[in-house]
Amino acid sequence: MQRSLSTIEYSGEEASLAMVAKALSHPVRLKILKLLAGETCCFTGELTEIIPMAQSTISQHLKALLEAGLIQGEINPPKVKYCINQANWKQARSLFGEFFGQETISDCKC
Repeated sequence: MQRSLSTIEYSGEEASLAMVAKALSHPVRLKILKLLAGETCCFTGELTEIIPMAQSTISQHLKALLEAGLIQGEINPPKVKYCINQANWKQARSLFGEFFGQETISDCKC
């Protein structure tokens, strides 16, 4: 008998890992993170000069990264400054390290 996904309970770590993985699932978001990681801070106006996309599209990607907690923003009208959220970045690295460091993966010879 198959169980519905809504009835399965997930640990906090599993939910956090899934949320970060979803945020990392788009190449533009990876590019944004790479750019921000190399800078102290970055304004969204500068991102549109580096990534040739509409401001609204960049904003949608920034929103996904903000919701996952990978970046943080500071409003300084007329611009918003975005930086890597160091604490959450460290936690995400740890979660992925634990996940990919599992020794219990079987050697399936299908």
